[in-house]
Amino acid sequence: MSTMPVYSVVVPCYNEQEVITETYNRLTKVMTDMGETYELIFVNDGSKDNTAHIIAGFCENDASAVLINFARNFGHMPAISAGMEYSRGQAVFVIDADLQDPPELFPEMAAKWKEGYHVAYGKRIKRKGESIFKRMTAKIFYRFLRSMTTVDLPSDTGEFRLIDRKVCDAVNKMPEKNRYIRGLVSWVGFNQIAVEYVREERFAGVTKYPLRKMIAFAMDAITSFSHKPLKLATMIGFLVSFLSFIYILIAVYQHFFTDLTVTGWASTIATILFTQGIVLMILGLMGEYIGRIYSEIQNRPNYIIQEIVKKSD
Repeated sequence: MSTMPVYSVVVPCYNEQEVITETYNRLTKVMTDMGETYELIFVNDGSKDNTAHIIAGFCENDASAVLINFARNFGHMPAISAGMEYSRGQAVFVIDADLQDPPELFPEMAAKWKEGYHVAYGKRIKRKGESIFKRMTAKIFYRFLRSMTTVDLPSDTGEFRLIDRKVCDAVNKMPEKNRYIRGLVSWVGFNQIAVEYVREERFAGVTKYPLRKMIAFAMDAITSFSHKPLKLATMIGFLVSFLSFIYILIAVYQHFFTDLTVTGWASTIATILFTQGIVLMILGLMGEYIGRIYSEIQNRPNYIIQEIVKKSD
């Protein structure tokens, strides 16, 4: 398509062969019903199944569909970044391929955009099909993240949103390697509004965010937008040192001025293990920040594109 579309839809995909056809059909219907020009940008993040092959089939018959194939699995955030950088629309939708976030919400988001809002983000009021543990940890994470940063990060949101071209271009210019897209979109400012919805269960397939990835994702989010953990570590260090000093004074007093005896090695070992645990925790926290500095200095690209597939003109 030579003309610039009104809308771009960025769809990161990883091993979604069970759902991708339904995703394409629902996206196509929603965008067609909206009655304005659009492009569908599928970013295949190194899938091991037939996801790329299925999407390539869409591209052969649909000029609005584009497939960006990564050279390997680079991750969810790099996939979204690639789609945003390739997009040409005046407004850009971001939605995962698993259909937990309904594309049928696009018209409402677009209406907010036409009212003058630069970002319309999906806010989950209910999560279907998720365990109590995941719902509780997600709630705790969002509250904790908001308390740890000066950026106004809305709770109970994901990457599901519409962003104006100005916002997209601003985020694309940011050089970070460990990108937390929803945080970057909040950081740039502009007029933003929530659009509430009920998050559905996965249409098919399995989650791509097990506990291990969720913890890594949370660490990326916190270290990207806050230095408060380092300040907290310093305060803990001072507190432990102060308590240790008090304990030493008490032990000296008991030894010289009372008949009490500081007995056993258990309490001593417990104290040493506690303080060393605090030290190791602080060192690990500092290591997370140093690791981020290291990755920035390396200046490697966030992703490598193997090929771009689209219908020939």
